[in-house]
Amino acid sequence: MPTTNDQRPTTGPSTRIGYGFDSHEFQPGIPLKIGGVALAHDKGLGGHSDGDVLLHAITDALLGAVAAPDIGALFPPSDPKWKGADSAVFLREALKRVRDAGYGVANMDASLILAAPKIGPHAAAIRTRVAQLLGVHADCVGLKAKTPEGLNLENAAVAHVVVLLEKVATSKNTRKKKAKRS
Repeated sequence: MPTTNDQRPTTGPSTRIGYGFDSHEFQPGIPLKIGGVALAHDKGLGGHSDGDVLLHAITDALLGAVAAPDIGALFPPSDPKWKGADSAVFLREALKRVRDAGYGVANMDASLILAAPKIGPHAAAIRTRVAQLLGVHADCVGLKAKTPEGLNLENAAVAHVVVLLEKVATSKNTRKKKAKRS
Protein backbone atom coordinates (compact mmCIF):
# COMPACT_ATOMS: atom_id res chain seq x y z
CA MET A 1 0.00 0.00 0.00
CA PRO A 2 1.44 3.43 -0.90
CA THR A 3 2.58 5.54 2.02
CA THR A 4 3.49 8.82 0.33
CA ASN A 5 1.73 11.21 -1.99
CA ASP A 6 4.37 10.52 -4.67
CA GLN A 7 3.14 6.94 -5.12
CA ARG A 8 -0.60 7.71 -5.23
CA PRO A 9 -2.72 7.66 -8.33
CA THR A 10 -3.89 11.09 -9.48
CA THR A 11 -7.52 10.25 -8.79
CA GLY A 12 -8.67 9.94 -5.24
CA PRO A 13 -11.63 10.25 -2.94
CA SER A 14 -13.75 13.37 -3.22
CA THR A 15 -13.34 14.05 0.51
CA ARG A 16 -10.74 13.31 3.15
CA ILE A 17 -10.71 13.80 6.90
CA GLY A 18 -7.78 14.50 9.16
CA TYR A 19 -7.34 14.45 12.92
CA GLY A 20 -4.79 16.46 14.87
CA PHE A 21 -3.81 16.57 18.53
CA ASP A 22 -1.35 18.72 20.43
CA SER A 23 -0.59 19.67 24.01
CA HIS A 24 1.77 22.11 25.69
CA GLU A 25 2.56 22.98 29.27
CA PHE A 26 1.96 26.48 30.61
CA GLN A 27 5.18 28.29 31.55
CA PRO A 28 5.78 31.76 33.02
CA GLY A 29 7.44 34.49 30.96
CA ILE A 30 6.03 33.34 27.61
CA PRO A 31 3.30 35.14 25.66
CA LEU A 32 0.16 33.06 25.13
CA LYS A 33 -1.07 32.48 21.57
CA ILE A 34 -4.01 30.24 20.71
CA GLY A 35 -5.31 30.04 17.17
CA GLY A 36 -2.97 32.81 16.08
CA VAL A 37 -4.45 35.23 18.63
CA ALA A 38 -2.44 36.69 21.51
CA LEU A 39 -4.34 36.26 24.79
CA ALA A 40 -3.65 38.09 28.04
CA HIS A 41 -2.57 35.52 30.63
CA ASP A 42 0.15 35.20 33.24
CA LYS A 43 1.66 32.17 31.45
CA GLY A 44 2.15 31.05 27.89
CA LEU A 45 2.52 27.66 26.27
CA GLY A 46 6.02 26.24 26.15
CA GLY A 47 7.18 24.80 22.90
CA HIS A 48 10.03 25.09 20.48
CA SER A 49 8.04 27.47 18.29
CA ASP A 50 5.44 29.90 19.67
CA GLY A 51 3.62 26.96 21.31
CA ASP A 52 0.27 27.63 19.61
CA VAL A 53 -1.45 24.38 20.54
CA LEU A 54 -4.45 24.98 18.27
CA LEU A 55 -2.49 25.84 15.12
CA HIS A 56 -0.23 22.84 15.74
CA ALA A 57 -3.21 20.48 15.96
CA ILE A 58 -4.80 22.02 12.84
CA THR A 59 -1.51 21.61 10.99
CA ASP A 60 -1.29 17.93 11.91
CA ALA A 61 -4.94 17.36 10.94
CA LEU A 62 -4.33 18.89 7.50
CA LEU A 63 -1.14 16.92 7.00
CA GLY A 64 -2.79 13.69 8.13
CA ALA A 65 -5.71 14.18 5.76
CA VAL A 66 -3.34 14.04 2.77
CA ALA A 67 -1.04 11.40 4.34
CA ALA A 68 1.87 13.85 4.55
CA PRO A 69 4.57 13.73 7.24
CA ASP A 70 3.54 15.21 10.60
CA ILE A 71 4.49 18.61 11.98
CA GLY A 72 7.44 17.22 13.95
CA ALA A 73 8.95 15.60 10.86
CA LEU A 74 8.57 18.74 8.75
CA PHE A 75 9.57 21.23 11.46
CA PRO A 76 11.75 19.30 13.92
CA PRO A 77 12.11 20.85 17.38
CA SER A 78 15.81 19.99 17.18
CA ASP A 79 16.22 22.55 14.35
CA PRO A 80 17.06 25.99 15.80
CA LYS A 81 15.49 27.56 12.71
CA TRP A 82 12.03 26.94 14.26
CA LYS A 83 12.82 28.33 17.73
CA GLY A 84 10.09 30.88 18.50
CA ALA A 85 8.61 30.54 14.99
CA ASP A 86 5.09 31.74 14.27
CA SER A 87 2.95 28.61 13.98
CA ALA A 88 1.12 30.15 11.02
CA VAL A 89 4.24 29.22 9.00
CA PHE A 90 3.56 25.54 9.73
CA LEU A 91 -0.11 25.88 8.86
CA ARG A 92 0.72 27.55 5.53
CA GLU A 93 3.01 24.66 4.59
CA ALA A 94 0.30 22.16 5.48
CA LEU A 95 -2.20 24.09 3.33
CA LYS A 96 0.27 24.08 0.43
CA ARG A 97 0.48 20.31 0.68
CA VAL A 98 -3.31 20.07 0.81
CA ARG A 99 -3.61 22.20 -2.35
CA ASP A 100 -0.83 20.24 -4.08
CA ALA A 101 -2.80 17.06 -3.38
CA GLY A 102 -5.83 18.63 -5.09
CA TYR A 103 -7.91 19.44 -2.03
CA GLY A 104 -9.30 22.45 -0.20
CA VAL A 105 -10.59 22.91 3.33
CA ALA A 106 -14.36 22.41 3.70
CA ASN A 107 -14.50 22.85 7.46
CA MET A 108 -12.63 22.39 10.72
CA ASP A 109 -13.78 21.62 14.24
CA ALA A 110 -11.68 21.94 17.39
CA SER A 111 -11.95 21.24 21.08
CA LEU A 112 -9.58 23.01 23.43
CA ILE A 113 -9.06 21.63 26.91
CA LEU A 114 -7.57 24.04 29.44
CA ALA A 115 -8.34 25.40 32.90
CA ALA A 116 -7.49 29.02 32.07
CA PRO A 117 -7.81 31.44 30.49
CA LYS A 118 -11.49 31.18 29.61
CA ILE A 119 -11.79 30.91 25.82
CA GLY A 120 -15.39 32.15 25.55
CA PRO A 121 -14.50 35.85 25.45
CA HIS A 122 -11.90 35.17 22.73
CA ALA A 123 -13.71 32.51 20.71
CA ALA A 124 -14.96 34.82 17.94
CA ALA A 125 -11.50 36.34 17.41
CA ILE A 126 -9.87 32.89 17.35
CA ARG A 127 -12.47 31.53 14.89
CA THR A 128 -12.01 34.58 12.66
CA ARG A 129 -8.21 34.27 12.65
CA VAL A 130 -8.26 30.53 12.01
CA ALA A 131 -10.77 31.04 9.19
CA GLN A 132 -8.45 33.67 7.64
CA LEU A 133 -5.49 31.32 7.85
CA LEU A 134 -7.47 28.43 6.34
CA GLY A 135 -9.07 30.59 3.65
CA VAL A 136 -12.63 29.68 4.67
CA HIS A 137 -15.60 31.56 6.11
CA ALA A 138 -15.75 31.74 9.92
CA ASP A 139 -18.91 29.61 9.92
CA CYS A 140 -16.72 26.75 8.66
CA VAL A 141 -14.62 26.86 11.84
CA GLY A 142 -15.98 25.21 14.97
CA LEU A 143 -14.39 25.92 18.33
CA LYS A 144 -15.31 24.58 21.71
CA ALA A 145 -13.48 24.89 25.02
CA LYS A 146 -13.69 22.52 27.94
CA THR A 147 -12.13 22.49 31.39
CA PRO A 148 -9.97 19.50 32.31
CA GLU A 149 -12.06 18.42 35.30
CA GLY A 150 -10.55 15.37 36.94
CA LEU A 151 -7.82 14.99 34.32
CA ASN A 152 -4.96 16.62 36.28
CA LEU A 153 -4.22 18.93 33.33
CA GLU A 154 -4.53 22.27 35.12
CA ASN A 155 -1.09 23.39 33.87
CA ALA A 156 -1.51 22.37 30.24
CA ALA A 157 -3.53 23.15 27.15
CA VAL A 158 -4.71 20.41 24.82
CA ALA A 159 -6.23 20.71 21.35
CA HIS A 160 -8.16 18.10 19.35
CA VAL A 161 -8.97 19.00 15.74
CA VAL A 162 -10.73 17.39 12.80
CA VAL A 163 -10.73 18.77 9.27
CA LEU A 164 -12.77 17.88 6.23
CA LEU A 165 -11.13 18.36 2.85
CA GLU A 166 -12.91 18.38 -0.50
CA LYS A 167 -11.44 17.63 -3.90
CA VAL A 168 -10.94 20.91 -5.76
CA ALA A 169 -11.82 21.12 -9.42
CA THR A 170 -8.74 22.24 -11.32
CA SER A 171 -8.71 23.45 -14.90
CA LYS A 172 -7.05 20.12 -15.80
CA ASN A 173 -9.82 18.14 -14.07
CA THR A 174 -12.51 20.37 -15.58
CA ARG A 175 -11.11 19.81 -19.08
CA LYS A 176 -11.14 16.01 -18.54
CA LYS A 177 -14.78 16.09 -17.39
CA LYS A 178 -15.82 18.22 -20.38
CA ALA A 179 -13.98 15.87 -22.76
CA LYS A 180 -15.82 12.85 -21.28
CA ARG A 181 -19.19 14.57 -21.79
CA SER A 182 -18.49 15.27 -25.49
